[in-house]
Amino acid sequence: MTTPGWQRLLDAARRSLERTGGSLDGNVSIAAPTEDERLVVIGITGVYRPTGVARLTVRLADLDAHLRAAHGAGLVAVLGPLRDRPGERRRATVERDALLAVAAGSRHAASPWYEEWVEGLRRDGTLTRIARGGIDFQAVVTVLDALPAAEEPMPAFAERLLGDTKALADGPLRGLTLRALASWHQVPVPAGAEEERALWDLAGVVPDDLASQVLVLNVPAGGGLLGSWLTDAAAARVPVRVTLHQLRLAPITLTCTEVFVCENPAVLRAAVAATSRPLICTEGVPSTAVHALLRAAGPDTVIRWRNDFDWTGVRLTGAALARYPTAVPWRMDAATYAAHAASGVRLSGTSTATPWEPALADMMIRSGRAVMEERILPLLLHDLS
Repeated sequence: MTTPGWQRLLDAARRSLERTGGSLDGNVSIAAPTEDERLVVIGITGVYRPTGVARLTVRLADLDAHLRAAHGAGLVAVLGPLRDRPGERRRATVERDALLAVAAGSRHAASPWYEEWVEGLRRDGTLTRIARGGIDFQAVVTVLDALPAAEEPMPAFAERLLGDTKALADGPLRGLTLRALASWHQVPVPAGAEEERALWDLAGVVPDDLASQVLVLNVPAGGGLLGSWLTDAAAARVPVRVTLHQLRLAPITLTCTEVFVCENPAVLRAAVAATSRPLICTEGVPSTAVHALLRAAGPDTVIRWRNDFDWTGVRLTGAALARYPTAVPWRMDAATYAAHAASGVRLSGTSTATPWEPALADMMIRSGRAVMEERILPLLLHDLS
């Protein structure tokens, strides 16, 4: 159909047939038709249309009959291969249902975070893209079902579960797993390598035992070369970074009766200038190295733990108190929060309970403000002196 006036009409017919699965029952129309288009429509319908008409409408059955009479081929043959969009939608529904069935087989299926993750995949079209891309969704569920891991190196973890040491190094499997972990731990989907590492650490998978670190000040220890380094650094009041690799080389034992844990390096940096008690800085989400070091504490060593007064911070504090039998909150109380909330920043994210002091969560919800550790630095330095 190279005669002027046909192209828009045939384009409209293609869209209609693809939308309806090839049905000729409907009409197509073109707005603001040209003179050539007006003459073509008159020729198809046998009905006069005046010059300047705003819209022309043609029955698909009439268009099909005209083409058969004039060219010996119907509309579908003239247009060539058509997409079957209703069929595509049906197939997509079947494929999504199959993926949802895979998801329902997970041991996490009843967990609110898991339901939220799956619903998010369905709602934003990710499930459809997974099906179209041939991504192995069962592998994602297999990985999640194996988490949390016991501080297993990522290559070994991937090889054990998926038969490929690099299966979680990059690609959609890694991305989908990280999105699930972000939902699990109620944190934003990581936007960089450091945030990804922290999220894997939370899941007990170690991407790199040299990258997993803990910042330490005045924490003496016994046992091997690392114990000597920590003891010498404590004597000199010099902060040091300890890697998970170093912690795994030889067992050590912390020789202090209490250790303080903060979230932000600014607290540790300020404590360097004073005679500080033993202090560990998590620098956000505690790494595997943080937990490895704290496991070296004696059974009676008191762990005084704190984070920022925001929802992520209180969630991390709650997890630490549940993880370590000798852990107690450090200035994570309603009175400290109330004294500084007025000057805090806006509180965002999903609220969470504070079982060690329920009034704190209630107060944070009412106030709607977050209080960072730097805001209460004088109090923290007083405790550390």
